[in-house]
Amino acid sequence: MLKNYFKTAWRSIVRNKAFSLINIIGLSIGIAASLLLFIVVQYELSYDTFQPNYNRIYRVATQDKFDKDITYNSGIPVPALKALRAEFPQIQFGALQSAYGSQVTVPADKNETGNKFIEETGVFFIEPQLFDVFKYQWLTGSPASLKDPNNVVLDEKTATKYFGTWQQAIGKTVVLDNAITLKVNGILKNTPANSDLPLSVIISYVTLEKCGQSYNHFDTWNTTSSNFNIMALLPPAVKMDDVDRGLLQFSKNHYQPLQSNSIKTNFLQPLSTFHFDRRFASFGDHVTSKSTLLTLSLIGIFIILMACVNFINLATALSVNRSKEVGIRKVLGSNRSQLFGQIMSETAVIVGISILAALGITWAVLPYIKHIASIQEQLSLFTIQNLIMVVSIGIIVTLLAGLYPSLVLSKYNPITALKNKMVTAGVSGVSLRRGLVIMQFTISQVLIIATTVAISQMNFISKAELGFNKEGVLILNGKSDSISLSKQSAFKQQLLQIPGVQSVSFNNDPPSSDNLWSTNFAYNHQPDEKFQISLKFTDADYLKTFGLQLLTGRSPVESDTMREVMINETLVKKLGIKNPNEVIGKVIRIGRNQWYPVVGVVKDFKTSSLREDIKPTLITTRKTFYYCTGIKIRTQQLANTQLAIQKVWNQFYPEYAYSSQFFDENIERFYQQEEQLSLLYKIFAGLAIFISCLGLYGLVSFMAVQKTKEVGIRKVLGASIISLLQLFSKEFTILIIVSFFISVPVAWYMMHSWLNNFVYRIPLSSWFFITAIVSSIAIAWITVGYKAIKAAIANPVKALRSE
Repeated sequence: MLKNYFKTAWRSIVRNKAFSLINIIGLSIGIAASLLLFIVVQYELSYDTFQPNYNRIYRVATQDKFDKDITYNSGIPVPALKALRAEFPQIQFGALQSAYGSQVTVPADKNETGNKFIEETGVFFIEPQLFDVFKYQWLTGSPASLKDPNNVVLDEKTATKYFGTWQQAIGKTVVLDNAITLKVNGILKNTPANSDLPLSVIISYVTLEKCGQSYNHFDTWNTTSSNFNIMALLPPAVKMDDVDRGLLQFSKNHYQPLQSNSIKTNFLQPLSTFHFDRRFASFGDHVTSKSTLLTLSLIGIFIILMACVNFINLATALSVNRSKEVGIRKVLGSNRSQLFGQIMSETAVIVGISILAALGITWAVLPYIKHIASIQEQLSLFTIQNLIMVVSIGIIVTLLAGLYPSLVLSKYNPITALKNKMVTAGVSGVSLRRGLVIMQFTISQVLIIATTVAISQMNFISKAELGFNKEGVLILNGKSDSISLSKQSAFKQQLLQIPGVQSVSFNNDPPSSDNLWSTNFAYNHQPDEKFQISLKFTDADYLKTFGLQLLTGRSPVESDTMREVMINETLVKKLGIKNPNEVIGKVIRIGRNQWYPVVGVVKDFKTSSLREDIKPTLITTRKTFYYCTGIKIRTQQLANTQLAIQKVWNQFYPEYAYSSQFFDENIERFYQQEEQLSLLYKIFAGLAIFISCLGLYGLVSFMAVQKTKEVGIRKVLGASIISLLQLFSKEFTILIIVSFFISVPVAWYMMHSWLNNFVYRIPLSSWFFITAIVSSIAIAWITVGYKAIKAAIANPVKALRSE
């Protein structure tokens, strides 16, 4: 029986080649798109789940609550580690300190400077106890390898990069930032790429005692750095809420005596949220919001639903032509269950072919997934999870696409069926097919609106007034140790001799970045203000190099230490001062330092991404914090100037690796995920439109066959081609208009929520929605028009004779 089902199913598919091809193309594209999105979402949700104690690992985070502001920090004051172990003995704690942009030098026999590597991520000072919290595989060595100072553990990949093989690395030495000589005495197996704690260079934590301040490691309750983290492993019987209550009292005991201008509280952040919570700094390569993953999941569901809608529409349309077949089968003794099985088997065959085609499409596209998602590693298609997903999709699609047509055909009355008087079923007086067309175009229009809004927002970001000049500024990264500081002046003068260099500025940070160095402060001999300020340490050429505008006063004079300060407009406004000139000559104290005069006010510039408000900012001088060199270059001489800059760098700092990037490229990284989401909208809006057009084309083709006689009669009676086009397109135009009114509130809510991620954003103009309806109608008319014109210009004599 089963063999007969599939044999008959294949014959039916071959007999209706055009409709079968439309179904297979639509389903294969829909399944491939859904499978790709499933792989992306599954990968993002898999971050850190390889840890055996995934659900019991937490980070002790910090919240600072001011009168009108709340800030979050993934770090905690350094002395808290000892206090936590004393007050929460039942919990296992492990500390780590990150060291971003560190240089690791591998000494060579005949080369004084050796091979130099800049490690942007993965360099940590780590306690052995951290490996009681997190579990990693050791190729050689153990957590005890990190008990002594000046010991380092490398992961397999980094050890191979430094020494050729990881086996050769054991016992060798490396030098960190030209200051700390470290002995390799352990090798870790490579950390999985889907980790928010990628370990590559792991230095013993006790080494920090010699060089803590060089890595912003200050043993004081007054300083909280996101670089210093404390991880916790809770016992199975201990609940997070109970520990949070204990941390509330812990915070009161340790922070209140400091008489801070904020209420500082520690709390637990679950490991399961590390990858999704934008409030906190991440050690991994990116953070993904749960709302983005939900959006991708919904798009995948919508795409496959649209493919199923095409199948149902065409199957129910073709059911009229199959009514005689059904009638004959019933007369010959077929019962309803046999007919149901026959139609479902046809669906299963089409779905099976579509799945094979979809797997081929997915396999071909998967290597390029990194262009539309923040995934750099090579993903595998043939995994257990993916195969389960494919089988599940096959079953669900077979049921969704085949169930209704099977029920419709199997319940036909044989007498009526043999008379060929069957019509497709309706629901509450409205054709199911029309309802499904409305559903298709609702999804298409939602994606069209989302795409136009996303593109417009990203265009707005790229052209937004940032308050500084981001073009043609090269950023060099380096350490502000005593060696480099002594050469800064001569290095700057040599750079200015290069014809393509306009200006040079030493600083700790460009005007706009993800770095946030903030502190409490007081103004004009008053008590501390109830909000924090951001700090930027720069030389006198900072404004000139980055194109910042001075509103009043002047820049602080060149100085090795803090002597004068300059503030931005936002800080002036938050102090309740209307005229910027009023602050000139007043004094500001940061932290518990001395008072410094305000000598200038700079026009507001975007201190971070456009998702956030401009931070109240103080700019001052302090040579020991000049980690960064900004070089303004004439863009006409870009390549030659870069080579000349590198040559000067190697001349002055041969012991440091040359590391540079353009400022505008750094800013673009702020919006990498939004750009990727915009690209996804474009791709899947295109796929949705294509699938909708396939369905429309199939339905119009069926209508053309059904209306052959009607079209012939109308032409004989003098109907024009235009009127015949209206005959075919009128119904679909009405359905598209109905779908528009459904899609508008859905798209408005979705994109309004997305735009709320940005403080600076475009308004949701009516033009976005008008574009969607106009483009949908135009696409539908083009799709319908080809087949309709072909039917309209056919010879009416042949049409009447064929009937």
